[in-house]
Amino acid sequence: MKHLFYFLKQIHVYSGSILYINLLMMVFISLLEGIGILLLVPMISISGIASLDAGGTSTSISNMFVFLQDFPSMLGLPVVLGIYVLLVIGQNLLQRRVTIKNMIIQQEFFRYIRLETYDALLHSNWNLFVKKRKSDLINLLTVEIARVSVGTNSFLQFMASLVFTFIQIGLAFWLSPNITLFVLICGLVIIFLNRTFLKRSLALGKRNVELGKNYFAGLTDQINGIKDIKSNTLEESRMDWYRSITKGMQDEQVEHTKLKTTSQSYYKISSAVLVAAFIYAAVKLFHAEASQLMLIILIFSRLWPKVAGIQASMEQIATTLPAFKAVKALQDECRNAKEFEKGANQHIKPIQFIKDIECRNVYFRYNQDASYALQHINLIIPSNQMTAFVGRSGAGKSTLIDLLMGLNQPEKGQVLIDGIPLSKDNLLSLRRAISYVPQDPFLFNASIRENLLLVEPNASEEQMWEALEFSSAAEFVRRLPQGLDSLIGDRGIKLSGGERQRLVLARAILRNPSILVLDEATSALDTENEAKIQEALGRLKGKMTIIVIAHRLSTIRNADQVIVLEQGEIIQQGGFTQLAEEKSNTFSKLLGKQMEAVQ
Repeated sequence: MKHLFYFLKQIHVYSGSILYINLLMMVFISLLEGIGILLLVPMISISGIASLDAGGTSTSISNMFVFLQDFPSMLGLPVVLGIYVLLVIGQNLLQRRVTIKNMIIQQEFFRYIRLETYDALLHSNWNLFVKKRKSDLINLLTVEIARVSVGTNSFLQFMASLVFTFIQIGLAFWLSPNITLFVLICGLVIIFLNRTFLKRSLALGKRNVELGKNYFAGLTDQINGIKDIKSNTLEESRMDWYRSITKGMQDEQVEHTKLKTTSQSYYKISSAVLVAAFIYAAVKLFHAEASQLMLIILIFSRLWPKVAGIQASMEQIATTLPAFKAVKALQDECRNAKEFEKGANQHIKPIQFIKDIECRNVYFRYNQDASYALQHINLIIPSNQMTAFVGRSGAGKSTLIDLLMGLNQPEKGQVLIDGIPLSKDNLLSLRRAISYVPQDPFLFNASIRENLLLVEPNASEEQMWEALEFSSAAEFVRRLPQGLDSLIGDRGIKLSGGERQRLVLARAILRNPSILVLDEATSALDTENEAKIQEALGRLKGKMTIIVIAHRLSTIRNADQVIVLEQGEIIQQGGFTQLAEEKSNTFSKLLGKQMEAVQ
């Protein structure tokens, strides 16, 4: 329950006095409804329309309306019913206002939780995203937060029903303490016997969370891999998986409905038995007067649905508790993995390093149980020069790049910029100076113009075309029907792999960085365009620091230094020609194999 109370505290912080004003209005509505029920019979009795024995408490009520005796009998009924109707109208108008206000609180809080969670996620360090499945994050940000909203609404309904119930019980105690106490004891027994439904609701909620995670994970994987699925005719096997998981989700929903209806059925049957026992006890044991008995029956006839609603709300809250727990856990994990304070990126200028970036005896591993992905890393990357990292797959090239960009932090050793250790204080400044081009180019489902302006919102059209010319992308963009305004589809699916890479490279250049990081950025280019990119990079030498990861070694012939990695360690370092001439080393072997493949 601590997770529920955490979010209730969040509602308090977010809504403030509005929540309590609503609760007071709910109390007032309950009073109006109680008064309407309580006073209807005495008013009719005093008006002479019906004759009920008055005594005890009902006499004190009757005295409040003695003035009705002065009305002619023909006017008595309209006046009595008019007062009753006015009470009902007032109660329902207030109820409408409270319901709307509760919905506003719920929806605004829903958005608030979304923003808080997404903000915490965006400002988490890279390691959190390495550990988490993308589909799990999407599931939490969509389905589970929505269930938190439903649970919050259930709690507000629970509070409304609880307030109403206490008011009605108070009125019933005023009329007949003995009868009311008897009914309450029986009601508590029923609720106690129904506690098993709360446990089953909680277990059902946990299964729903797991099913949701698996559903989103499977869909994400399959949509991302749809080309492989179709190419390898895997449609039927994927449909088998989809049939299986949707059947599980269907069964969970049916079980939830069975649980809910069974709970309500038990409660209503028990209530019917209780009402019968109550009437028998009121007449035979407590010798209740007719007026008292009628009023208490009226009160409890309105009270039972509310008490049943309390039970339903408690079950709904129990079902959504795992969602509260999952969202709270993600928020806590994101806060622990926070890179920097919110708003810290405002007015931060790109770093201007003059000398070099240095790795000094750096060690890194992704978790404490794993072996080191990088070890004994000592290197210097001079400013305004081109440094290339090469090595077999899994050698640690991308991991090292992530360290240099501050996405990961060394377990041992330091990354220094002009002799100053990289830390939270200068991390944002470094990021502002970097343009990164990944091996798998990422583009938004928007126009080419929008994708370019993403990194430099104030760029002119002339600057965009210059960047496109630099990356050898201008020619294919001009051929598109709408040029810069052409839509490129999800992740740029309407473009070829080489076109996507050239477009992402243009976007990186448009930012005018002082550090350009290329992670296999020319792997999808043909020989002609690769040569053009090599020429362009050559023109950039001396103007910015270029860091390249390359499998195609022909792309780094102009590199000022080449660093060869093997199993997380630097095994060679030097110029391209120097390393190529050392026939027995790893670099010359890699170069020789690629030359043979070309021939």
